[in-house]
Amino acid sequence: MNQPSSRGHGADAEGRDKRLLKQGRRLFIKELAHQIAQMDDLLVIIASSPEAKDLQDMYRIVHMLKGSAPMFQFGRIGKIAEELVRVWEWTQSLHPSAALTADFTPLVNESVTHTSQYIRHLLMEHEVSVIELEVDEQKENGIVQTMGGKRRLLIIDDDDVLRTYLVRRLELDGYKVDEASDVPSAKLLLRQQAYDLITLDLMMYPQSGYELFDFLKEDPTLKWVPLIVLSGRDDLSDKVRCFHLGADDYVTKPFQYEELAARIYGIVKRTKNFEELAFRDPLTAVFNRRYFDHQIQLELERVQRYPSAISLAFIDIDNFKRINDRHGHHTGDLVLQGLAHLLQTRTRSTDLVFRFGGEEFVVVMPGTGAEAAAESLRGLLGMTHLQPIVSADGEDYWITFSAGVSEWHPDLSIDEWILRADQAMYRAKQDGKDRIYIEEETEAAPAGSEGSLRHRPKLLVVDDDKILRAIVVSGLQHLSLDIEEAADGEAAYERIREGGIDLCILDGIMPKMSGIELLERLNAEPPVSGTMCKVIMLSGRKKEESMDSLQKLGVHEYMTKPFSMVELEMNVKRLLD
Repeated sequence: MNQPSSRGHGADAEGRDKRLLKQGRRLFIKELAHQIAQMDDLLVIIASSPEAKDLQDMYRIVHMLKGSAPMFQFGRIGKIAEELVRVWEWTQSLHPSAALTADFTPLVNESVTHTSQYIRHLLMEHEVSVIELEVDEQKENGIVQTMGGKRRLLIIDDDDVLRTYLVRRLELDGYKVDEASDVPSAKLLLRQQAYDLITLDLMMYPQSGYELFDFLKEDPTLKWVPLIVLSGRDDLSDKVRCFHLGADDYVTKPFQYEELAARIYGIVKRTKNFEELAFRDPLTAVFNRRYFDHQIQLELERVQRYPSAISLAFIDIDNFKRINDRHGHHTGDLVLQGLAHLLQTRTRSTDLVFRFGGEEFVVVMPGTGAEAAAESLRGLLGMTHLQPIVSADGEDYWITFSAGVSEWHPDLSIDEWILRADQAMYRAKQDGKDRIYIEEETEAAPAGSEGSLRHRPKLLVVDDDKILRAIVVSGLQHLSLDIEEAADGEAAYERIREGGIDLCILDGIMPKMSGIELLERLNAEPPVSGTMCKVIMLSGRKKEESMDSLQKLGVHEYMTKPFSMVELEMNVKRLLD
C-alpha cells in the first residue's frame, strides 16, 4: 500500500522516484570514473610497496561499489564489484598498521592480477554506461517524451530470432517489452500484466495466433488493447478475417523495422491521446482524476452559491497488493472493476465516483455532511462482507476497504480537503483496516499553528559514499525531518555524542571508524543527553552477527545493500513514529 505522505499523490511520488534514480545514475557514473582512477593508483602502490592500509582502502572502494551499483540499476557493475570484494576480502583480517611479511606476497600478487582484469571490465562498463545515459537523454526528446513515459508492449512470436530482435530494438526505442513464444505463455502474461499494445504472429506452432483473438476480445480488461498482426502470408482473406476479428493493423513479413516501429508509435500515441482527452478511467469506467480536477471546482462554486454540506471520501482497497501478487494483475483489474461497479450502483445519482489511480477511489457527496457520508460508506462496506466483489473462473474474490471522510469548509483548499480525507483513511488502515473514519480536526493544522511547531525529528545519514548519501537524503527529504550528514565514523561519533539525533542511518564499513566500532564507543560513552538515538544499519555484507548482539549495540533495523528506498522510508517512519 502507499504511505500516507504520498497517498493521493501517487503520480508525484512516482515522478520524484524517477528523477532521483536518474540523478543518482548520473552521479554514480561520474563518481565511478574517479573510483576507477583511485583503484588504478592503489594498484601501482600495492604492486610496488604494499601496506595494510592501502589494501583495506582498495577493499573499501570495491565494497562501496558492490552496495551502490545495483541501487542505481547498474547490475553488471555490481557483479564485477562483487567479484572484487571476494578478491580483497582477506584484507579484513589485517590491522591497518600491520607490517606485511613476505608470506603475503603471493596473495597480494594474485589479487593485483585479478583486479587489473576486473578494472578493464569496469572501464568498458563505464564507457557503455556513459553511452546509455546519453541515449536516454536523447530519448527524452524523442518517442518516450512524446508519449509521456514508457509504454509496455507484448511481442508474441515463435520465431526466437525475430522475437529477440524486435524486443531489443523496441527497448532501445524506449518501450518496456515482454515476450511470449506460444499461446499459453502469452495468456499467462496477459493475466499478470497490463499492456499498451500487442503484436501477434499468426503462424505459430502448435497453436496459431487465431487462438488468442477470442481470448483477447471477450475479456473486458483486454478487449481495448491495440493489436498488430504479423504474418508471413500476404493474403487478402487473412487480412480481412483479422480486421473483422478486431486487429488494429496487419503487417506482412518480411518487413522493415522502421515501418513496424512507426505503426506501433502511431497506434500507441493515438490511444494515449484518447485516454488523456477522455474523462473516464478506461479500466473501471468511473470518472478519472482529470475529470475530478475539472468538476470539483464547479461543485464547490455551486455550494458557495447555494450553501449546503459537501463531503469527500477517500477509499483504498485493503491488501490489494496481496491480490495482485497471489492471483496476478488480471484478477486485480477485475477486483477494481467490481468495487467501481459497487460504488456506482450503490451511491446516489448525485454522488460522483472517481478512480484516483491504483486501488484508490474518491467519492464526492454533495448535500451530505461527514456523519451521513460515513454512514453511507459503512453500508457499502457491509455489502463487501456479504458477497464477493467479483467471481472469475469459478473462484470468488472477497475484499474489504478502508475509507476516510472529510467535510468541506470554506477555509479549506481542495488539496487540504483531499489530504484530510486521506489522513483519516490512513488512520483506518493503521487501526486494523476494514473501517470508515471521519477526519480529526487536529490532522491538518494550519501553518504557523502550535501543531506545526512541534519537534521535528533529526535524522543523521552516515555513509562514506557521497552519492548514496545524496540519494538517501533526496529520497527522505519530503518527510517531516531535519536531516544531517556525516562522511565517516569519527564525524558521526562526535555528532551523536552531542545529542539531539533521533535516528541514525549508519553504514557498516567506513574509513576511520566502522559502524560497529562507533556503536561500541557510544555504548561505552553515551551521548551528552544520555539518550541514544535509534539506528538503522546498512551494509554490503549479509548479516554476519546475530540480531541479538546487534540490538545490544543499539541497532533497531539491519538492511543489506542494495536496499529498497521504499523499504528504507517505511523503516524510518516506523522507528520515528
